[in-house]
Amino acid sequence: MIVPAEEARNLATQVLRLHGTPETHAEIQADLLLEAELRGYASHGLLRLPRIVERIRNGVADPSAVGLSQWVHPGFLRVDGQRGLGPVIALRGLDEISERARQIGIAVAAVDNSNHIGMLAWYAERIAAAGQIALCFSTSEALVHPWGGRRAMIGTNPIAIGVPARPHPFVMDMATSLVAMGKIYDHANRAQAIPSHWALDRHGKPTTDPEAAKAGAIAPFGDAKGYALGLAFELLVSALAGSALGQSVQGTLDSTKVCNKGDVFIVISPDIETETADELSRYLNAVRNCPPIDGFSAVTVPGDRSRASRVERLTAGISLPDEVWGELLELAGAQHQKRDQGTLQ
Repeated sequence: MIVPAEEARNLATQVLRLHGTPETHAEIQADLLLEAELRGYASHGLLRLPRIVERIRNGVADPSAVGLSQWVHPGFLRVDGQRGLGPVIALRGLDEISERARQIGIAVAAVDNSNHIGMLAWYAERIAAAGQIALCFSTSEALVHPWGGRRAMIGTNPIAIGVPARPHPFVMDMATSLVAMGKIYDHANRAQAIPSHWALDRHGKPTTDPEAAKAGAIAPFGDAKGYALGLAFELLVSALAGSALGQSVQGTLDSTKVCNKGDVFIVISPDIETETADELSRYLNAVRNCPPIDGFSAVTVPGDRSRASRVERLTAGISLPDEVWGELLELAGAQHQKRDQGTLQ
């Protein structure tokens, strides 16, 4: 079904408010989920809201928490998320290191004891639009098999990079898995098969059934290269945030366990001169103007398609599975009713 963007935003905010989330926090969480829908990333969109509500109900997510931060070095901030909503905790840490980076050039925030932070591009774009460079990392429960392996042992471990440019910041956001598990859930909700190279079933065999893939393992992107990056990011985040590793990570696939993954944000204030910013923008346009090969109508740079999708969906509305929209309506109208939710990282 097609839903107007503002209606979806209002319903998501209402659901969160009904379940004890302060208004400002509800607006932050809802905005993150809606932005994922607008940009074409349904895997990180509104299908995740029922899981967030379940975690609030079960006391493993505190919608009122703002986090406890401590500067352990002039450029290194440690953040205890106090089980707060992921985007609320992340934005507070980002605001602190953004200000510190303007003073000393670079600052890092390492976050633990927080919940799922969603689409990393949302954070990277926020920083880059303010004239700073952002690097964002996060880990998840083990969902990806090592290159040559049959079992899930590594998180999807995404990275986002934001760089100031004109008229829009450059933003790259990608997981080190071939797809997000949320994308497999989205296919399941729409009763659509998945490509056979996306995932293995629980026996370690390739599958086109999204239901079987939920119990198996996602492939790393780029084979051995994606596997190596995912492993490196897992180690980097754990080393800085003190978060759990691999199969010890929990709380992103369920609604009953405290989340122990980690997040790391790096903000750099490069004091980019006008001519440098113009040169970056000219280069990006030169890439876009590269002659396309057969089968491509044009060359794009990361962020172009999601930006175009956002413009279109703000006008035309967003496409949601009837099941997802119905569940949100039910949550808004029956806040105390418990439901059995599937996992969706």
